[in-house]
Amino acid sequence: MKKYDVKKLREKLERCKNVSFDDITLDDVDDISTVKISKKQNEYEKILDFIENTKNPYIFKCNGKFVKIEFSDSNLTASECLSNAVSSVYKWF
Repeated sequence: MKKYDVKKLREKLERCKNVSFDDITLDDVDDISTVKISKKQNEYEKILDFIENTKNPYIFKCNGKFVKIEFSDSNLTASECLSNAVSSVYKWF
């Protein structure tokens, strides 16, 4: 297993999580299609590798557009959040 500097990664996450779209250009972030993660790593190593090897793990570009990910403090999974969002949109139709 590769050794990671966890303190450095935490500092990077703190520094990057509050960056707004107004503070960056397309050149400041990685294109998600170019980010390579080894399939041989376990899930935790993949996450650490992603954090370490991206300019900002919260913001990337996909097809020339900015994408920003955020996390809530709830216990809901990503799948549950997406299901709830779709359900709330379609209940109006």
